[in-house]
Amino acid sequence: MLSIEDYLDATYLKTPEQANLSAAENLELVKHCIQEAIDSNFKLVMIRPDHVALAKQMITFQKSKLLVGTVIGFHKGTASVQAKLEEAQIAINNQADELDFVINFTAFKNGNIDLVKQEVLECSKLVLQKNKTIKWIIETAALTANEIVQLTTLIKEVIVANFDSIYFPKVFVKSSTGFFKTENGAPNGATFDVIQLMLNNAKPLLVKASGGVKTYDDALKMIQMGVQRIGTSSAKLLSEHKDSNANY
Repeated sequence: MLSIEDYLDATYLKTPEQANLSAAENLELVKHCIQEAIDSNFKLVMIRPDHVALAKQMITFQKSKLLVGTVIGFHKGTASVQAKLEEAQIAINNQADELDFVINFTAFKNGNIDLVKQEVLECSKLVLQKNKTIKWIIETAALTANEIVQLTTLIKEVIVANFDSIYFPKVFVKSSTGFFKTENGAPNGATFDVIQLMLNNAKPLLVKASGGVKTYDDALKMIQMGVQRIGTSSAKLLSEHKDSNANY
């Protein structure tokens, strides 16, 4: 029987400024997210890099199997390759298990394909050599359907051409940050159409749906479609088969 908890990346990525909270208040929300993920036996907790060490301490103390994920180049993806490598190395040093990189989708849209390929190659090499999992956030709301296909295919081709197949299960293409501002209230994350495009073009890599997955039924449908991970700030509600009004 499917256990949705095995697919859930419980997520809290707001800064104090974004949450309109003090640093201390925001830290309490981070701790709550980590503890809830431990108590609920979720697959992973996804937090900002500066909270990775804290999460690992809590998990180790409670002898939990919860994985810790963090974001790199978040949320615009325009940081240099070197900056992303340095940020990733710090996260790895702090024992992050999975690293979700925001790909430079702006460079991609501007036709700087060589930069994007270099980024995918160098950052993936760093993460995979450390036996960690890497996820490439392509920010689907910023892309056309054709661009989603092209960028997903680019990531796949770089990985397949440069890494042994044993690493393929450790590489995901991920839909969204949940922070991209769309016009006219358009979806800013994972829709069924977007996810299907990604699934069609990512194989043998895996797909993570994130951004706007608000209901258990939607999450279940995406899993049945072939998604291997769901990133959501509403993991607890989804695990209880309840719906949420959260956007990411």
